[in-house]
Amino acid sequence: MRVLSLVGARPQIIKEAMLHREFKEKGIEEILVHSGQHYDYNMSDVFFEVLEIRQPHYNLNVGSGTHGEMTGKIMIEFEKVLLREKPDLVLVYGDTNTTLAGALVAAKLKIPVAHVEAGLRQHPKDMPEEINRIVTDRVSQILFCPSELAVENLRKEGITEGVYFTCDVMYDLFLKMKPLFRYDLFRTLGLKENGYIVCTIHRDFNTDVPERLREILEQLRRLSKRYEVVFPVHPRTAKRIREFGLAELLNEILVIEPADYLNMMGLIEKSRFVITDSGGLQKEAYWCGKRAIVVMPDTGWRELVEAGWNVLSEPDEITEKSEYIDNHVSLPENVYGEGNASEKLAEVILQL
Repeated sequence: MRVLSLVGARPQIIKEAMLHREFKEKGIEEILVHSGQHYDYNMSDVFFEVLEIRQPHYNLNVGSGTHGEMTGKIMIEFEKVLLREKPDLVLVYGDTNTTLAGALVAAKLKIPVAHVEAGLRQHPKDMPEEINRIVTDRVSQILFCPSELAVENLRKEGITEGVYFTCDVMYDLFLKMKPLFRYDLFRTLGLKENGYIVCTIHRDFNTDVPERLREILEQLRRLSKRYEVVFPVHPRTAKRIREFGLAELLNEILVIEPADYLNMMGLIEKSRFVITDSGGLQKEAYWCGKRAIVVMPDTGWRELVEAGWNVLSEPDEITEKSEYIDNHVSLPENVYGEGNASEKLAEVILQL
């Protein structure tokens, strides 16, 4: 079995690295292609060190551009690689332009496509990531779903063949990294366990609309009367706060620079709950046993909302939702599996 993996963003690189270890162990030959869409290889990254991430066999160097320009460039260059390598299977990850481009090229060359993180669905339906997910799932022969809800989403769309509930590869990663979590920031900031909340806001629909960003900061200021609010400020958010003249709303909030993964997980682990619009952090908070207010109209990880663990919120509802999220409820177990998704996925590929 000869597999070709296409990646183009940091989370995809990490997922591929987790799978590569299993492929290597099971004797599956893998060729790694990086589109160059988002993330330069940085071998000092903690994930690169721990996972021993290797350099790709090919880098398409597409750079940035409009959606059409980027997708087109990837398709042109990726087709050349596929014609040269002739793999048995093309593996794509997530919901980026790289994902879509790779799936389309492979499908048109009649090479089977496997989609890692298939079946996620989210409103609004016209968002680029949602379009990428839906089209990729339509042209994929193998669909690896991270949750039972993802399987159900595909079933509702009439897709039942080649669907596998393999659980979430990112949970495998979380468990691997957990022994390395650091608490330097927790100690340096003088925080008390369960006495503070962590907030991260970075999505454009929250940061680029002055009224929404102001409301979020107002709500955080209100919450600071009850809890310490720790706010690692994303560069996009910091820029908009300056542009919109909202800096005075941060006076009662503990503003810090963005934290590295290991310290961020240490902060989450000892927090009371989380406020975020980050897809990854919604799950990481759950894995840390912490609930999250998700400042989004919808989420691709809706199973945590449906389980009653996380809650969706508009900016002006954050304080109200904090009353709900602060109550104790039983942690829903094994929503994303038990940490062996990489092994299950490799087993499926081995048997194709």
